Amino acid sequence: MTFLDLPEGLSERIMQCNSTYTVRFGVRLRGRMYSFIGWRSVHSEHCEPVKGGIRYASNADAEEVEALAALMTLKCSLVDVPFGGSKGALKIDPREWTAQELERITRRFTQELNKRGLIGPGVNVPAPDIGTGEREMAWMMDEFRRANPTDVINARACVTGKPLSKGGIAGRTEATGRGVQFAIQSYLRDPRTAGLNGKRDLKGTAVIVQGFGNVGYHAAKFLSEEDGARVTVVAERDGYIANADGLAIEALKQHQIKTGSILGFVGATSFPGDMTGIEQPCDVVIPAAMENAIHAGNAKRIEANLVVEAANGPVTFEADKVLRARGVTILPDLYVNAGGVVVSYFEWVKNLTHIPFGLMERRRRERRNQTIAAALERMTGKDFPADMREEFLEGGAEIDLVRSGLEDVMRSTWGRIADLMEQQPELADYRTAAYVASIRQIADAYEAIGI
Repeated sequence: MTFLDLPEGLSERIMQCNSTYTVRFGVRLRGRMYSFIGWRSVHSEHCEPVKGGIRYASNADAEEVEALAALMTLKCSLVDVPFGGSKGALKIDPREWTAQELERITRRFTQELNKRGLIGPGVNVPAPDIGTGEREMAWMMDEFRRANPTDVINARACVTGKPLSKGGIAGRTEATGRGVQFAIQSYLRDPRTAGLNGKRDLKGTAVIVQGFGNVGYHAAKFLSEEDGARVTVVAERDGYIANADGLAIEALKQHQIKTGSILGFVGATSFPGDMTGIEQPCDVVIPAAMENAIHAGNAKRIEANLVVEAANGPVTFEADKVLRARGVTILPDLYVNAGGVVVSYFEWVKNLTHIPFGLMERRRRERRNQTIAAALERMTGKDFPADMREEFLEGGAEIDLVRSGLEDVMRSTWGRIADLMEQQPELADYRTAAYVASIRQIADAYEAIGI
């Protein structure tokens, strides 16, 4: 491989998918038998268990699942999370089935995965993806527990992305969007980068978010509320809305929940059926929906200086070349959207240790901080500022520790990418640097186990 001095044959071993299983099963629903097809691909077992989401989509296929499993291997390696890569899909449109029917289908799918050793805390750990969420993960975990009564103690660790009541972790829902925020911050704060229009922060910058699902919503919320960005355009499959002064993200989300669409939001101008939202004037574009959002047909019309890949593969190979030739910086998906798997790792660890994060330390920290605050007040003769006191005395809830851990991972990962760019000037872009850093880790793991 270019940029990589790998032993002969190792690059081919890394690229290949270890195994892909096709499962076909029937479920009796609505008075008749329905047949379903699904896949679970294991890309690499250089590190176990393997990890990756399960999506419910009517256009899913084995080739897509294998590609996404490979991406998971690379992503886990890049952020130094001890998982190999896997991915799964069920060819189904969840909107066509009731909640009760989806539960029966999901439980049946879980049985098929369990038969083949494709789910379990130490072998293969699914997570939510497109068309699935906390609910489906809870069903899968419960079905695995029923099928494996001798492994009940660790059964909760068989999937991540569960509800809090079923062993989930605070901050998992927001994790990918929060990771997007930390990725942008890490890039802007690094003096080795070009920054954004001469700035090192997002205050007042115009941001376009394409896709207002879980990732897009949380990224938009954090960037606008905490970093001072103006989210001027939000685009979805049925059109886009715009407000040059910035959209009220939380109010927009409530509107979407209520109406099923972002269109018609009172605080913006709606453009129904218009797919050019991503091409509007802005400083930053965040494609947070499906693959291939920026392609050869629209790459020349992208006006942003910074493209942040919150979705998997939102920029095609041809579009990548066009954007870079125009001087547009691209933060790659391999890095940007890794927040989900990082916090999934935290949840998996929590389930195996059976202790919530912070439980053993929180009150001790509170008492220590109270002592420090009292000492400062005694030394200065002044009261501790009321607006700072509560935050200072807080011992750290689980979500605070999760956010802290995620920020540390995203910052340190960015450091490795930027360091590599310095060490190897021939690496022309951050995507290439991220892949090189990731593949080197995988190669080291294979060599360490004698492969």
